[in-house]
Amino acid sequence: MFFWIYDIPTWQLGLIFALLFVGITWIGILFLSPFLKMWLKGQEGINDLVGYALSGFGVFYGLLLGLLSVATYQNSTDVSSTVTKEAASLAALYRDVSSYPEPVRTDLTGKLRSYTEFVINQAWPAQRKGEIHPGGVKMMDDFQKVIANFEPVTKGQEILHAEALRQYNDMILLRRQRLQSIGTGIPGVMWYVVGVGAVINTLLILCFRMRLDIHLVIGGLLSFFVGVLIFLVAAMDYPFRGEVSVGPDAFQLIYTSLMSR
Repeated sequence: MFFWIYDIPTWQLGLIFALLFVGITWIGILFLSPFLKMWLKGQEGINDLVGYALSGFGVFYGLLLGLLSVATYQNSTDVSSTVTKEAASLAALYRDVSSYPEPVRTDLTGKLRSYTEFVINQAWPAQRKGEIHPGGVKMMDDFQKVIANFEPVTKGQEILHAEALRQYNDMILLRRQRLQSIGTGIPGVMWYVVGVGAVINTLLILCFRMRLDIHLVIGGLLSFFVGVLIFLVAAMDYPFRGEVSVGPDAFQLIYTSLMSR
């Protein structure tokens, strides 16, 4: 996968995809199509035959791109939901430990505050590069040691401690799901199929016999839309990369509204 494309602004990336597909088609019409027309000149009704072939192929290729678009959107939505739930669990845990007696309360809330800052300022930039920052594991281990060593002395503290441990376990589970989603994307073999389909689509367009200007317009429009569809799939693939990605907004919200008060 060409991950460098996610360093390009989204509008520029879309323009590049569209111009690339249109440009290849126009170059093919100008320089390759005349040879194809000479090869096919003995076939009667060639435009009808190519039209039937392009229609049939378009159904399957369009279905593939449509399913990939839905899959990438669903994956992005699932990851966004996981991040929101993780942030909500972190906020609930912060409220729980805020009711602990001193000095444990200050220690635990400080560790959660530092962890949230770490996720926003360090872990997320690493995720955008497809990397997992190792610092989060140590911070969670330090927090776990403190909360596990706490001994409740009243019934109320026992209930609060049990709820805090449950929230901590939920947060760790959601954190693990988020980290596992960093490398989630469309398998490379499917991208090869998409590329082969784009080549076949272009070749079928080149086989039409019509006036050059009309050929350029029709071929350009068809290629433009195919390029936009493939750009859509690529932009939404890998939910933590690029501008069309899941951001740390949920963590920033709880840090601003809850932890920095």
